[in-house]
Amino acid sequence: MQPVSHLTIQPSNLFPMSPYLVILGPTASGKTRLAVQVAYALGGEVVSADSRQVYRGMDLGTGKDLDEYRVGGEAVPYHLIDLVEAGDDYHLFRFQQDFFRVVPELLARGRAAVVCGGSGLYLDAVLRQHAFTAVPVNPRLRAELEPLPETALLARFHQLPSAYTDLADTSTRKRLIRAIEISEYLQHHPLPETPNRTELPEPLLFGIDLPVELRRQRISARLQQRLREGMIDEVRALLDRGVPAEKLVFYGLEYKFITLYLRGELDYPTMTARLETAIHQFAKRQMTFFRKMERDGLRIQWLDGEQPAEALCQSVLDRLR
Repeated sequence: MQPVSHLTIQPSNLFPMSPYLVILGPTASGKTRLAVQVAYALGGEVVSADSRQVYRGMDLGTGKDLDEYRVGGEAVPYHLIDLVEAGDDYHLFRFQQDFFRVVPELLARGRAAVVCGGSGLYLDAVLRQHAFTAVPVNPRLRAELEPLPETALLARFHQLPSAYTDLADTSTRKRLIRAIEISEYLQHHPLPETPNRTELPEPLLFGIDLPVELRRQRISARLQQRLREGMIDEVRALLDRGVPAEKLVFYGLEYKFITLYLRGELDYPTMTARLETAIHQFAKRQMTFFRKMERDGLRIQWLDGEQPAEALCQSVLDRLR
């Protein structure tokens, strides 16, 4: 098969309009590499749909893999990465606004838009354009909820049935608190109008599917690699820059457990063991959310994640034709 870096496919000679597609998958599935190669082959650009890659200085822990945005020595443009400083507030509503600014602009320029992400809630919010993201932040409620254990937070969420209940992503503490915030708001207010509703063509959705054991192997290997590459130093640098420890814990996963380690609350073996378990659980929840997206009417064409990226890229291109 011809290498992807040698493909000369252009949107103008194969497609009646600039392609708009989504590459999704759990953490460590190889979705970034695939999205970059597809974007290169289509003469397009990558649009990140990741809730943490928007923060500058949070690189290893969020898996930005910016060195992968090159094919054959040529840079592939990307968007919605490194938008704000670590510690700043960036929420789903802002992502919706940014997304609906970038994607129409790309399509208007005749560039393929290849959306890449594992944040199911972020993808769902832009693909179905629901209005729950417009519910305002409630600082008083967040301060009340922050000290509570996750079991108490889940119980409170289930005591607040609303139109949002079946859509909510409660996979992390941060998202659980936001789900309660939205549910509380809907007890006393009507649903806001959908913000910045944008007419876009229907995207094609491609998902990378991996056997569970292979996914677990990749997660474990990648965690050890990123620890060797300096992920602890990355978190230490964020703390030294003045990013509050509580904020890093709020970001979850790598930033939560490494911050607890640096504060002396966990020893190194406990930190790595708990972090590895948490990432495995997170990947499982990602897949559960993607399956829910399918049940809610979004068609995902699943790809065999055991195949190399070049073969997956060719498969996507063949299906686009």
